[in-house]
Amino acid sequence: MRLWFRLGCVAVALAGAAWAQDTSLTLSDCVQKALEARNELSIARNDLRVAQQGVVAARAGFLPQMQATGGYTYNSPSKTGGSQQFIALNSVHEYVTQFGASLPIDTSGKLRAELARARSEREAARQSVRMTERDLRRAVTASYYRLVLARRLVDVAKSTISEAQSFESRARKLNAGGEAARADVVKAQAEVAFLQQTLQGAELDAETANHDLASYWTSDVSLILKVADPFDGPLPQPAPDSTSDAYMRRVEFSLFDAQRLGLKADIGAARAGMLPQTSLSWQYGIDSERYSWADRGQAFFATVNVPIFDWLKSWSATKQAHIRLESFDITRDIARRNLSKEYQSALARVRLTWRKSRLPANK
Repeated sequence: MRLWFRLGCVAVALAGAAWAQDTSLTLSDCVQKALEARNELSIARNDLRVAQQGVVAARAGFLPQMQATGGYTYNSPSKTGGSQQFIALNSVHEYVTQFGASLPIDTSGKLRAELARARSEREAARQSVRMTERDLRRAVTASYYRLVLARRLVDVAKSTISEAQSFESRARKLNAGGEAARADVVKAQAEVAFLQQTLQGAELDAETANHDLASYWTSDVSLILKVADPFDGPLPQPAPDSTSDAYMRRVEFSLFDAQRLGLKADIGAARAGMLPQTSLSWQYGIDSERYSWADRGQAFFATVNVPIFDWLKSWSATKQAHIRLESFDITRDIARRNLSKEYQSALARVRLTWRKSRLPANK
């Protein structure tokens, strides 16, 4: 039974491979293969996972920090008495077993700024994933149509050579019958030789286009891809331009928004250096000259750090963060103008290409 099962699996695999070879790849098939492969999109997704862990780490800054301390200290006794040799220590023998917790009180806003920065980096990574996927789809689409066009040019070159060779044959026969000059034969031969060179160049372009498309999902780029030709049917009419600012929906502007939030978080982090930061601590356990649980106790500490001499440094860092944000807004405005120009130019090229494709039908 196992042998028959294995033979059946092999037969199904071979049948699937044969079916896959006979089936033409559409554009959506090529895009799906590229998305499933390990590429720049996989790296962008890993960057997003890293940014998500950064948010988790930033949130952990608001949680209490727990610690346990244990130790034993021996201080040599003084020669003049039974007290310890070093006054700074508590006694000759000291036993420490303590549990403690500390909680930061974000009075300066530093922790909130760090969390906002982590969230902005996560959002920027998420938009980078969208942008990388969009660019990958666009690159695969360009390679797909380049391959289809290159193979059509090969067919055109072959058809042209066939006509030129037929003309050369007729010229030879006419020359043999004295109805054509030798120069006409030489000219026909030169035309065939030139078209053969053109065919070789077209075949090389088709082969490299095949390599380019296959490289998006396999290392065996020499495998001849069988792709569907979308130019056999009529081209769809371009959709009307409903809004003039449709380019504002591009991923780049979402990325700009995420980066701007990060710069605003940097301003808050720099401003936090000028404000006091508070923390609370609690300790419970044994700190005694004899190890006895009866000597246990607890202590509370409140700490307030007020910057004094570093205030000017933090003020300067805050001004720098404001200037960086202003420069970023200028960059965003420049990008908006450039994307508007590219969008309108692309619309004009699409409309012109579609009108050219309709000219033979109008005739």
